[in-house]
Amino acid sequence: MHVPSQWRRRELVACLGAMAAAGPALAQFRVEVTGVGLTQLPIAIVPFRGEADAPQKVAAIVQADLERSGQFRSIDPSGAPALDETSRPDLSPWRQKAADSLVVGSASRLADGRWDVRFRLWDVVRGESLAAGGYVVVANDLRLAAHRIADAVYEKLTGEKGVFSTRIAYVTKAGNRYNLWVADADGENAQSALASSEPIISPAWSPDGKRLAYVSFESRKPVVYVHDVATGQRRLIANFRGSNSAPAWSPDGRTLAVTLSRDGGSQLYTIPATGGQPTRLTQSGSIDTEPLYAADGRTIYFVSDRGGSPQIYRMPVGGGSPERVTFTGSYNISPALSPDGRWLAYISRINGAFKLQVMELATGNVQSLTDTSADESPSFAPNGRLIIYATRQGGAESLMTTTLDGKIKARLPGKGGDIREPDWGPFQR
Repeated sequence: MHVPSQWRRRELVACLGAMAAAGPALAQFRVEVTGVGLTQLPIAIVPFRGEADAPQKVAAIVQADLERSGQFRSIDPSGAPALDETSRPDLSPWRQKAADSLVVGSASRLADGRWDVRFRLWDVVRGESLAAGGYVVVANDLRLAAHRIADAVYEKLTGEKGVFSTRIAYVTKAGNRYNLWVADADGENAQSALASSEPIISPAWSPDGKRLAYVSFESRKPVVYVHDVATGQRRLIANFRGSNSAPAWSPDGRTLAVTLSRDGGSQLYTIPATGGQPTRLTQSGSIDTEPLYAADGRTIYFVSDRGGSPQIYRMPVGGGSPERVTFTGSYNISPALSPDGRWLAYISRINGAFKLQVMELATGNVQSLTDTSADESPSFAPNGRLIIYATRQGGAESLMTTTLDGKIKARLPGKGGDIREPDWGPFQR
């Protein structure tokens, strides 16, 4: 049967196609947020005392993080008196501005060149200090300090862990150069983990956030590597006859599920994350690909055309009879599971457009989240509250995040070129 090339890209039959170059990266503290949530917490974040002399504007980064989460609405702090974390502010002006919360702080350069960044979170309505803390960091880690402050504020006000200090990975193609990038969760501070003149696809973070599995064509065929992000060292994991593709980590980080065509058609296997002999999971005459472990490690989701068109299935991790999961539409690929196992995100072809969908697994209810037509590669934030995906917007490739109801979207900066296949890393351990 003929399988459309966009799906077979993950099968590594088609390489990344040439598209128009993405627009320039946004400034570090600018975030393009669209939409309005039903319930957003009004918060004011005052420029930190001393940050004008710092290479990063901490308060603006904190503000952009919180806005992008979809949980917060920023209150304009202009006209406010200079504030920091050391004294109790007059909260009455903030009550008049209808702010529920207030973040103040300072950034001061120490004699050894490091920066001491401190903050305090105030409950404007009750007049109480809710949280305070600080970080001493080198200048290059000021963004990380800001993300950690945003995490602390988010957790205190929502009761859930923030994801702003986590990282993402994605791939770009610029000319004939491919790059695997590791960046902050807001798309900034991108560092190249690997550059190649041959395609790099399917990056996947290990559960400990220290390694990336990916597929490289540098040996003129698709093979699977595991790459240590900190050291750059890597290990060849799967280089069998035919294609080796679509790596996915088990929750304990010891095993990879992969798609291999070593015995004929593309089928699912597991292989130790350190390399070794694979164990076959599926025995079909169809294309089975894009495996994905459930968080409990007992179930694997995957894509198969065994019913005549690409659909998402699941089966026990040790193999067994697959159960079809998607029934809405005739073409559903690229599954991603929320960490709590409640939601399944995927890409569906609808009237020729590729659109991000999310399904509540318990009910089977499906919602389309976007109005774009070239969405791909959804990946959940580790707290399950946001999805990152790649798409084409305004004639340019974009990295986007969306809330699960699709109401709040943010465009992230990314390195120039065709942007593909983002994967959101785990909480740092």
